[in-house]
Amino acid sequence: MAPQQRRVRFRRSAVVVATAAAAVSVVLASGPGLAIASPDPVPSAMPTQTPGTLPPQGPGTPPPQGPGAGPSAPPAQTPAPASSPAAAPTADPAVPVVPASAIPAQATSDATTPEPPAPTSAPSDAPTPAFGAYLDYGARGVARIARLSEWLGGAELRVGHTYLPGDQWRNIEGPPGFLDVWADWRRQQDDRLLVLNVPMMERNEEGVSDPEVRDLLQRGAAGEFDHHFRALAERLVSLRVPDTVIVLGWEMNGTTYTHRCGPDPQSWKTYWNRIVTTMRAVPGQRFRFDFTPTRGKDAVPWTECYPGDDTVDIIGMDAYDQPSGLSFEQQVTEPLGLQEHIDFAKAHGKPVSYPEWGLFRNGDNAEYMRGMLDWMDRHKPLYNTLTDYCPHGVWQCRRNPRASEVYRSLLSDRTDDRGPLQTTPASSVSSAGFPAGTAPWLPADCWSIALGDWLESRLGGRPCLRLDRWSRGR
Repeated sequence: MAPQQRRVRFRRSAVVVATAAAAVSVVLASGPGLAIASPDPVPSAMPTQTPGTLPPQGPGTPPPQGPGAGPSAPPAQTPAPASSPAAAPTADPAVPVVPASAIPAQATSDATTPEPPAPTSAPSDAPTPAFGAYLDYGARGVARIARLSEWLGGAELRVGHTYLPGDQWRNIEGPPGFLDVWADWRRQQDDRLLVLNVPMMERNEEGVSDPEVRDLLQRGAAGEFDHHFRALAERLVSLRVPDTVIVLGWEMNGTTYTHRCGPDPQSWKTYWNRIVTTMRAVPGQRFRFDFTPTRGKDAVPWTECYPGDDTVDIIGMDAYDQPSGLSFEQQVTEPLGLQEHIDFAKAHGKPVSYPEWGLFRNGDNAEYMRGMLDWMDRHKPLYNTLTDYCPHGVWQCRRNPRASEVYRSLLSDRTDDRGPLQTTPASSVSSAGFPAGTAPWLPADCWSIALGDWLESRLGGRPCLRLDRWSRGR
């Protein structure tokens, strides 16, 4: 599934433009209190590319079977797109009140369930595979890494995970400002890992027909789109993150994305090889390319899409808890399931990864959570990143208290030989999970106004209403 089908498509209709223009005129009338804030780019793989929404999320939000941050499931198992935002976290007196519309739907918590209890079991002595979580595609995702680490008692999160927008080629090239904050985070510690999901086609979640996908794959295989990926590689090298893990064309075995393999597997494999060859030709690069299908059977067997050992460095799998009624043991043994993934990677001499995993069709399933964590401890993937928003997550989603307790108990305080990261003292962190007195999605002194990509691009950013104007004048 894609990074997030978490968005609502932006329709450039006269009504929307007129409404947005009216909003701008009202804000402009407020005088010196207006500033322009650079908008957060939208992650690729999302159904809609509206600023302020999260990127693809697994099986929880694909467009019909969405690319939410998880694998695209077969038609019968396709998750329905999230139609309404989750409830906001319980109010904290120290945190400014923010309208629900200003908070990404999948990043909010379910306030009906109490905070999970503190960890009760001792950490394992076994080395912990590098892990992290998908927390948001933009700057707020980076800010939340430290908060999640604090919630886990200082556990070391060494993996940052985000998605490129898949709406237009210019965004697949790495739009200015989008990757900078992730690159900064990666460079702060040598042992960190930046994982970047990269779409192979524009209009990646627009329901493009099979005949058109076939034509696009053939054009890609002929080299028509090489220059876009060369530009992305040059961008990453210029940002000094030449060792980024590229999850290219994820969940290709499903039906959600325009970069799916099914309409023409041979052209898909040729196209993948061209992209990798093009990006590897850029001086200074040290990219690793991660081939990541969804777990189990989907539109086509994922083994039929494998492009070859020369252009694949890691064999990943997006593995959500689905379909309903399927136990974790069955997820291991099913055709093209977890065990076959391990066996296939071993036969090809490749490490494994789990870029997207989390709860889904079976609700607050503590056995799945325990099973996946144990599985990864035993099979030592290069990295794993939990999709942490409802319905998949355990920290930003409070509707899964039992699975949350398991995750927190087994990962709290766990570090590798390099020692724990510096974390914020618990006394300075609010119950909502971010520093007391701040809201990570807003600048410290203003209120961001989302107007949509089209209008914001013409304004040069997102209008930001200064909050201190009234406090000084009254």
